[in-house]
Amino acid sequence: MNKDFKMTATTLFGLESVLANELKQLGAQDVKEGIRVVSFRGDTGFMYKANIALRTAVRILKPIKVCKIYDEEDLYEAIQKIKWENYLETEGTFAIGAVVNSKNFTSNSHYISLKSKDAIADYFRHKYSKRPNVDLDYPDLKIHIHIHKEWLTVSLDSSGDSLHKRGYRTATNIAPINEVLAAGMVLLSGYTGEENFIDPMCGSGTILIEAAMIANNIPANINRKLFAFENWKDYNEDLYFTIQDALLKKIRSSHFKIMGFDKAPSAVQKAQANIENANLSEFIGVHHVNFFNSKKEVFGNTTILFNPPYGERLNIDTEEFYKKIGDTLKHNYPGSMAWLITSDIDALKCVGLRTSKRIALKNGDLNCKFVKYELYEGTRKFRTEKEISDTDTDTNMEK
Repeated sequence: MNKDFKMTATTLFGLESVLANELKQLGAQDVKEGIRVVSFRGDTGFMYKANIALRTAVRILKPIKVCKIYDEEDLYEAIQKIKWENYLETEGTFAIGAVVNSKNFTSNSHYISLKSKDAIADYFRHKYSKRPNVDLDYPDLKIHIHIHKEWLTVSLDSSGDSLHKRGYRTATNIAPINEVLAAGMVLLSGYTGEENFIDPMCGSGTILIEAAMIANNIPANINRKLFAFENWKDYNEDLYFTIQDALLKKIRSSHFKIMGFDKAPSAVQKAQANIENANLSEFIGVHHVNFFNSKKEVFGNTTILFNPPYGERLNIDTEEFYKKIGDTLKHNYPGSMAWLITSDIDALKCVGLRTSKRIALKNGDLNCKFVKYELYEGTRKFRTEKEISDTDTDTNMEK
């Protein structure tokens, strides 16, 4: 019988609750949120499923040892006590990543990685007179060392490359948004595919693609070529394909519009190429349109979600640019819920619309706000008491 074991899924700041909800919906047990991480329990098949299906996970780690340590020698001894032949052949290759947050360790994470590497190499050399080699690019086994205060956690990285590398994006613009962040924003907006969706400044199309996969319940990493667990000694290929087939059978078809605009022809071409790579051309339309000259041309409820230029990407008058965003939304997109992310908090004051929700996120190293504007049909005086009470609620999610 395949036993359950503890795993951890890492994520981006502000997406912990979204990831926890994803895990619960997939069937994970004992789901607990941390800072940029969510722990859970599941079996091997669930580990495969989590890698294929989760939209807001960066990687899935399988802890194999947890213990207390107080210095580098304790670290060395603890790693030497692991039966590494259960996970790695002497002819195999491995790589180690480390995160250290402890006053007991003055060494940097690179040194901790080297010390851990020596412990594994010496383990094999003493027991088998030969040792596996290090391969930082394509290792057979990727090991994650985490030291928090006096606690050491040694984990196997079941994902390999970060799970934001979906496998569909080959063409990019300047500062493309991370796929995990894009999916997280779509999920935070509440979009499920039961209404129209527009990204009016779509760039290379990442937000559109993540929205289309959510609308059609397509697994996030179905286009990915390789997961690290496929190189593990206990990899069960039949189980993997059984899990994959079960997820594919749950794909549905959304019949609402998903559209992207961009004023740059080159961006439109890149978006179309990425959409084609993701096999989503039948669900997404991308058009060479300047958002400021556009208007809502679809009937019914519509989610508008975009990542306008900010920071170093914005070489124009910030006040005027964000004022035009607000004017265009207010006058041309009634009956819509508009969301945008920006690190330029002062620029939000120029939009001229009242936010009904503000969520703290990070885009790379930038502290951002993900804000919501409710764009009503006609006059605002008919809003319900609940809508009024919800106005300007601040969902900071600071931890």
